[in-house]
Amino acid sequence: MKFCSNIVAICAIASTASAFTVQNPSIRANTAVQASYSYLGDLNGDGESGTAVAQSAKKVSTPTAAAPASTPAGSIAKKAEMSAMEKYNTPKTTSEIFDEIAPVTVQGGSLRTCSFDESVSRVSVYLKTEGRPLNANVELWQGPDNSPQKMSVYLEDGSLRPFRCTIESPGSSNAVAIRNTGQMEFPLTAGLDVDMSGSTEGPGDVLIANCEYRTVQGGAVYTTPFPPSVQSVQVMLKSDGRPLNARVELLQGPNNNKQVMEIYTEDGSERPFYVIIDTPGSGNVVRIVNTATVEFPLTASVEPYIVDEGNMGSDSTPGGMIWS
Repeated sequence: MKFCSNIVAICAIASTASAFTVQNPSIRANTAVQASYSYLGDLNGDGESGTAVAQSAKKVSTPTAAAPASTPAGSIAKKAEMSAMEKYNTPKTTSEIFDEIAPVTVQGGSLRTCSFDESVSRVSVYLKTEGRPLNANVELWQGPDNSPQKMSVYLEDGSLRPFRCTIESPGSSNAVAIRNTGQMEFPLTAGLDVDMSGSTEGPGDVLIANCEYRTVQGGAVYTTPFPPSVQSVQVMLKSDGRPLNARVELLQGPNNNKQVMEIYTEDGSERPFYVIIDTPGSGNVVRIVNTATVEFPLTASVEPYIVDEGNMGSDSTPGGMIWS
């Protein structure tokens, strides 16, 4: 009887020791995580057990060594700047660019805005129609109730002579607003192309540095005719930091406006105006009017952009009769 009681005591001690055998505290924490993962797995309906989900989560959270960059950051920035300059140095028609971008439709009387981050150095704006007249206001917004650059655009034929300009966007909180001021029967198609190369020199700066320019005093008029071989011209307007107010017109024939742009720029040095005007046909004249007072002169440069050597102005009709 005494021998049996000793055996029972030894069994009780052994069971008590196994009952007090606990796991590592770190494993106990993992057990709680497994339970929570199992609960989420049941809610998602995937039927996975807590251990399987926890192991998969542990595999996902395992840090891996980042692959070394094969190309230095300086080379990438230099390559982006070269590609941006190649984009400006390679002449393309506005119709070709519309095939490469994703345009949007702006109905008559409506407003469309497009915002972008501060890594964008400049943005190109493209407007066209299906052959109808175009009336629109294009503005650069920077912060609330601040429009450092505005322009009013009129096109007699938005398909034959689409609008194409480049707006400098230094700083942050920039957005481009396009308002179709025409009637509901005259929608327009708008597109944007951003330049994130980080270059401080835009196409207008390159033009005025490599071509001739002249000063247009306040209230003065500057006109430049072009031969029929010139398919498009580039116009650049800037000031010495003072506000810029001007009107750029494309004439074809006496007092026949095909395209009119009224420009306002808060700082003509930081945000110059650069536009490419399509000039199909013959008898094209670009007229620049400085609508500001005599205290605000501006610098203008007008040069051909695309020249068709095959079109030297040969008359295809008797007497050279041309309707415009």
